[in-house]
Amino acid sequence: MQERAERELKEKSVTVRRGQGERSMAALIRGSRNLLPRWNKHVAPTFGPSRSMASKTPVGFIGLGNMGRPMAKNLLRNGYPVIATDVFPESRKELQDLGAQVFDTPADVAEKADRILTMLPSSPNVIEVYTGANGILKKVKKGTLLIDSSTIDPAVSREMAVAAEKMGAVFMDAPVSGGVGAASLAKLTFMVGGPKEEYQAAQELLTCMGANVVYCGAVGTGQAAKICNNMLLAIGMIGTAETMNLGIRLGLDPKLLAQILNMSSGRCWSSDSYNPVPGVMEGVPSGNNYQGGFGTTLMAKDLGLAQSTATNTKTPVPLGSLAHQIYRVMCARGYANKDFSSVFQFLREEEGQ
Repeated sequence: MQERAERELKEKSVTVRRGQGERSMAALIRGSRNLLPRWNKHVAPTFGPSRSMASKTPVGFIGLGNMGRPMAKNLLRNGYPVIATDVFPESRKELQDLGAQVFDTPADVAEKADRILTMLPSSPNVIEVYTGANGILKKVKKGTLLIDSSTIDPAVSREMAVAAEKMGAVFMDAPVSGGVGAASLAKLTFMVGGPKEEYQAAQELLTCMGANVVYCGAVGTGQAAKICNNMLLAIGMIGTAETMNLGIRLGLDPKLLAQILNMSSGRCWSSDSYNPVPGVMEGVPSGNNYQGGFGTTLMAKDLGLAQSTATNTKTPVPLGSLAHQIYRVMCARGYANKDFSSVFQFLREEEGQ
């Protein structure tokens, strides 16, 4: 009995070693990035060098704005050495103080890292960062994995994928949903488009920054999912602002009205998690004069992308079109840098005119 048990244990050990060897060889063929250990969500958040950092290769990060900065911080928290850059020196300095290496240009980052994430405001910014005079593709290494988490035109994502492929690199689009709060807490949702065989390598990094990572299909499908989501978000926020304003005008206490909505069929994310009325919720932009969060100008940009795509595909989106017009007017009326939930304040001010 004992001899049989020892023989079975020995056979299992050989099988495991053989399986590990096969997986390691396959990973080497795909690139060293797939050999890295997966992130453990239960590791306590810490910054600076750690024992585990030595086993993880550097990750480049370009774009350290309201969203990119906390995302890069979460990579640091999970032991990844970060090589970063941003057009604003103060943003670079903050990451440098937390242990990141900082450089002046995207090309410099590409020279140092074979996995790079970008988080940029718009399509022109993405085109410049990837293909400009000091862009990533000027010094990108063959086999580099490029992940763009900006929200841009799906057609631009496909163009960047073609350009990257010519340089021997792989481009994937992975726009996010969740806002600054979710970025800080590593609870973003990533919508990923690109080669399916590279999805696991992308997922490894994205799970350091998000709670949900969803594969959508070919390059550009992540962007398609994101602009659909943001169109609905804008429509929902406008509807919530109008509803709350009407209730207040009818004499209802806004907190009571929000409570009723959130236990009824009108409940939505804009009412229960991001209420646009000052004083109804804590920790949201409406409670801080609409500072921080997701800017009105960015919402107008995303709605423009949805409108353009709808036009190209001959898809009727009447409410999406109206939402786009409202946010464009808001930008012209001084709301560009306020959070998009400031549509409530905009409606109130329109009443007085």
